[in-house]
Amino acid sequence: MNIDVATRWQTVLERIRTAERQFQRPPHSVRLLAVSKTHPASAVAALAAAGQRDFGENYLQEALDKMTELAALDLEWHFIGPIQTNKTRSIAERFAWVHSVDRLKIAERLSAQRPDDLPPLNICLEVNIDREPSKHGFDENELADVAQAIATLPRLRLRGLMAIPAPATDFAIQRQPFAQLRQWAERLHIAGLDTLSMGMSDDLEAAIAEGATLVRIGTALFGLRA
Repeated sequence: MNIDVATRWQTVLERIRTAERQFQRPPHSVRLLAVSKTHPASAVAALAAAGQRDFGENYLQEALDKMTELAALDLEWHFIGPIQTNKTRSIAERFAWVHSVDRLKIAERLSAQRPDDLPPLNICLEVNIDREPSKHGFDENELADVAQAIATLPRLRLRGLMAIPAPATDFAIQRQPFAQLRQWAERLHIAGLDTLSMGMSDDLEAAIAEGATLVRIGTALFGLRA
């Protein structure tokens, strides 16, 4: 086992548990998603040996290659990158979660292409929380109608929302978009929503303070991108 990876993993877990205690969150209510994009399958295997099970990938072909190489391991794969329409079939067939659904059409294709013999595909809707033109995601005005439509699609399970706010170093400023995402989720009033996918290596504490249930951590676990 790679001791450096194992040590980093323990350090990140302690950050998460400390934030849970500090912000009165239930113990172990925040799930760690290891973002392994651009890092080799060997790094994923080392982290899996330490005890990590959930891994997030942004690039489909890279993810499929790792899945094949690591097929003997009991891992759960999350797709977290932008989704092209010609890639939805492989995503629907191979992943357990998709965090980056940013169009109704994408959700409809994932629903139609999810194999009947697999459990429903867990999905989060990506929200453009900062309303940046260059970013993917739904805005507040369309979110409610789209979420209601997606919640009725077969072979999908709408779990919650995901966002990638603009970077900030001040803790209070970091909290603001996470609080907004939580409020948007609460206003949807859709049964079964239990996931706020928000927070990364530099702002996971702020995300947990505002209700994150899943934090997506790459650099703090694997180091800088390969």
